[in-house]
Amino acid sequence: MFGTYFYHEKVRKAVAIFGRLFNNIYVLRKNSSGSVISQVKAPLSYAPKSKYLERIRENPSLTNNSQVAVKLPRMSFEITSFAYDTTRQLAKTSSFNTLGSAATTRQSFFAPVPYTITFQLNVYAKSHDDALQIVEQILPFFNPQYTLTIKPFPDAYPEFKEDVPIAMQSVSFTDDYDGALEQRRTIIYTLDFEMKINFHGPVANSSVITSAVTNLFQSGVGLADSDIKLETLTTVTNPLGVYGSADSDFGFNTTIDLSFDDSA
Repeated sequence: MFGTYFYHEKVRKAVAIFGRLFNNIYVLRKNSSGSVISQVKAPLSYAPKSKYLERIRENPSLTNNSQVAVKLPRMSFEITSFAYDTTRQLAKTSSFNTLGSAATTRQSFFAPVPYTITFQLNVYAKSHDDALQIVEQILPFFNPQYTLTIKPFPDAYPEFKEDVPIAMQSVSFTDDYDGALEQRRTIIYTLDFEMKINFHGPVANSSVITSAVTNLFQSGVGLADSDIKLETLTTVTNPLGVYGSADSDFGFNTTIDLSFDDSA
């Protein structure tokens, strides 16, 4: 059952679209007269908060250590949890269908499984003004959520689109200004988000039904264990000729067999 290989890159796409929301944020530095003297882009990377703190607080030395301190401000984000979302679950038998590679085939997949992915975005800065500039460029867009539209199957289903809401859950900050004099000051704003995402199963290829056989019986007339068959309707269609002219039969041919069952 689980031997069918498929990979839709949903988590990878979720990380990419989340990071792209915050990859173009700048911090302006002004002089006493209010004129802009420099503009700094806040770099963004996928990394755990603990690793970044360890790297930021390293004490670089030209004689004993060749490492250089991390330049602030900057941002990092990471996935902190996955959770099944029961409120968005659709009927498991629901399916989506589209044309296949040939007129006699189709592609389909069942209703997706909804999950909530929790992201944590961390903003690191040396001054409150730098940190607040970054945070204020983010908060107004989440009231409390921001919705993106993606194409989960750009190759197989280019017309299929899906909305991905991203909701902000909380904002907190820490400031280690009361540390030792030789310790580097770091202001950290932590923003928690929830992304609503769907995980899809494999896309199945199946044949299109091209014929239907209908047997009509008159109940209660034949023997105790059988009824008299009145007629048989056989409908056959050619998918290639479905789209015909205005007076076309749309490729459907119906054969009526009136051979009665006289065995009764």
